[in-house]
Amino acid sequence: MGKDTLTITDNRTGKTYELEIKDGTIRSLDLRQIKVSKEDFGLMGYDPAFTNTASCRSQVTFIDGAKGILMYRGYPIEQLAEQSSFLETAYLLIYGELPNGEQLDEWEGNLKHHTFIHENIRKLLGGFRYDAHPMGMLVSMLGALSTFYPKSKRIRDPEIRKEQFYRLIAKTPTLAAFSFRHTRGLPMIYPDNDLSYAGNFLNMLWKMSEAKYEPNPVLEKALDVLFILHGDHEQNCSANAMRSVGSSEADPYCAAAAAAAALYGPLHGGANEQVLRMLVEIGSIKNVPGYVKRVKEGELLLMGFGHRVYKNYDPRAQIIKGIADQVFEVTGRNPLLDIALELERIALQDDYFVKRKLYPNVDFYSGLIYQAMGFPVEMYPVLFAIGRMPGWIGQWVEMLDDKEQKIARPRQIYTGYQKRDYLALDKRVPVADKAAVATQAPT
Repeated sequence: MGKDTLTITDNRTGKTYELEIKDGTIRSLDLRQIKVSKEDFGLMGYDPAFTNTASCRSQVTFIDGAKGILMYRGYPIEQLAEQSSFLETAYLLIYGELPNGEQLDEWEGNLKHHTFIHENIRKLLGGFRYDAHPMGMLVSMLGALSTFYPKSKRIRDPEIRKEQFYRLIAKTPTLAAFSFRHTRGLPMIYPDNDLSYAGNFLNMLWKMSEAKYEPNPVLEKALDVLFILHGDHEQNCSANAMRSVGSSEADPYCAAAAAAAALYGPLHGGANEQVLRMLVEIGSIKNVPGYVKRVKEGELLLMGFGHRVYKNYDPRAQIIKGIADQVFEVTGRNPLLDIALELERIALQDDYFVKRKLYPNVDFYSGLIYQAMGFPVEMYPVLFAIGRMPGWIGQWVEMLDDKEQKIARPRQIYTGYQKRDYLALDKRVPVADKAAVATQAPT
């Protein structure tokens, strides 16, 4: 039986080193002992975008990309989507276990107590232009919450920390709905705590002159499931941002604002918008084969297919596909659905995509549902952020309580100029494009 170690021979010096292997990894810091001389800093790993580097130990989410498995705290996403609620799942993501009846009632009651926002935050929101992006407003408002709750900086106090959990999960839908109403020039609709979490959000979005808004139960349930599916997804870009900013011991509002800012990007939270634009560009079923041909020739990208982690069918995509049928029975069939189904059918039968393991991901159908429910594309990342908030919090808590964690500070490989002397202003060569010159610095 072999030992759980890795033997490395440095061909520069002939020296041999033995590194411990634990959980399929070696500690990068163990590489530092591999040196050419005493003055040598030591060997480092180079891993752009962290494609093969574990930054933490986590018990929140498990993904087996090869098998298409996603679990929150050990519970399969399929079971949670079918049997759980978003608020119950949020509790699970943060505390590690499903609540009992008494805990769930207390959890939901505390969340309802914190759905309203300070009127000064609403006034601050009114300062944005009418055409401001809702996600940009949400990022700003999340950061602004830090100034309204200064006690949140006491991140090591369990009771104060818990209160911020309630506020972040409860107030994010309110901020999101207010941002949406602002872009439409509509009066703000305050929370109705008689409604469910998803139902209340729909109320704040769509209520007009009726005395009591009654959400459609199918759409209410669909939105709740979509929030569950977006709850957490391992060390993605926004979770990494939450952990990285949180590692400086910033308060959770600032860390959440950073996570939301990461989600704002089109390669993360805006991906389903790109799918919708692709389907609109294709236009009709008869154009699908031609579009696929252009993708295979490298002329276009197939949006909504493939994933950094999954090398199989994204389990969330299968759940969403079923939800789509229920939603369309209420809203009417989205004409883009037929294009999406044909695109999926052709892609899953084509060796080009099968060999590359390009299967539909969560973004492929979610945009169609959001569009059918009346959401403009700029609201898609906002909806994503509402669902992801409990996951961000769970990741943040885990990072703070992990004694191995320190303030995040990656290393770099310096490729710029070596020492050079300062030049007087009249002796400098004109620089036409600083950005271009910066990328051409000699090594």
